[in-house]
Amino acid sequence: MSPVGIGVIGCGNISNQYLKNLSAFPDVAVLICADLDTGRAREQAAAYGVPQSGAPADALGHPGVQLVVNLTVPAAHADVTAAAIAAGKHVWSEKPLTLDLAAGRALLGQARAANVRIGCAPDTVLGAGLQSARRLIDAGAIGTPLTALTLLQGPGPQAWHPDPEFLFAPGAGPLFDLGPYYLSVLAVLFGPANRVAAVGRRPGGERVIGAGPRAGTAFSVAVPTYVAALAEYEAGQAASLLFSWDSPLSRAGFVEITGTEATLAVPDPNRFGGDLRLRRAGDDDWTVIASQGAAAGRGSGVVDMVRSIRAGTPHRAGGDLALHVLEMMTAIERSAVTASFETVSSRFAAPAPLEEQWDPYVAAD
Repeated sequence: MSPVGIGVIGCGNISNQYLKNLSAFPDVAVLICADLDTGRAREQAAAYGVPQSGAPADALGHPGVQLVVNLTVPAAHADVTAAAIAAGKHVWSEKPLTLDLAAGRALLGQARAANVRIGCAPDTVLGAGLQSARRLIDAGAIGTPLTALTLLQGPGPQAWHPDPEFLFAPGAGPLFDLGPYYLSVLAVLFGPANRVAAVGRRPGGERVIGAGPRAGTAFSVAVPTYVAALAEYEAGQAASLLFSWDSPLSRAGFVEITGTEATLAVPDPNRFGGDLRLRRAGDDDWTVIASQGAAAGRGSGVVDMVRSIRAGTPHRAGGDLALHVLEMMTAIERSAVTASFETVSSRFAAPAPLEEQWDPYVAAD
């Protein structure tokens, strides 16, 4: 089968990872890079051998584009995805799906009416790390899963990102920017959540860019940079989660799942691979288990989506899962204001596990 035509809209920092991978995956072909800054789109197209560049409207109107990869800033996600749906294109969006729940629900309704699909990052849940963890848990390695603990701490992305302002604007912060990785892992392993509670803090109203040509430039912080949350899941599990950009101590990628028989340390949910560690009651130390499967990187979800469309099966990083994660984040945000438990009502079907031999670098039959 011929590759599915891809149009990338949004040529900022994250587009490098996507374009590198999508250009190497044989099931897809990137036909155009688009951005409001057409000069930046032209540079990215030239860097990755993409034949055309232009404005977003050029990607939406391109006759060969069947799927739009939406890599715009969070505030533009809803508008760009809606425009792509209106143009009859499937859409893969960077996270979060939208900034608010009503807009997310509207997009899913529009996609159903147009008979197109929505997929959404993070596709790290398709990587060897989480898929191996899922296989171990499904095989009973930890007994019955009971609880989870996640930690994400650090000084914040202003230290390395050349244009970090959007990461401290509504729809971002550590909860909305990095929370989807952790919440998606728990959603895949535990299923839907029922309710959440949280506290949030914003100790400083201003940050300073630490790298790039604008280093030394100050900007305003509009969202909590410390969020601690509790989540209760429909199947009975519970989780404690911490998201902070206020710590000089960096502790990223900490996810532990505890069951009746053992605790499993899952690899960094912002990565696609990594070893797992298992510790049973009475063990003197952790047992290291190598993950098995593909760890190709960002864009893997686009390939799974394309293959699922062709096969007529659900894709794994789907819109319903993304909407549930969005509802959890908005409920956590609301709880930090109301100081009460907030209900989470959306539901999703558990995505099918990936076969261990799944490989986006090999064309599907």
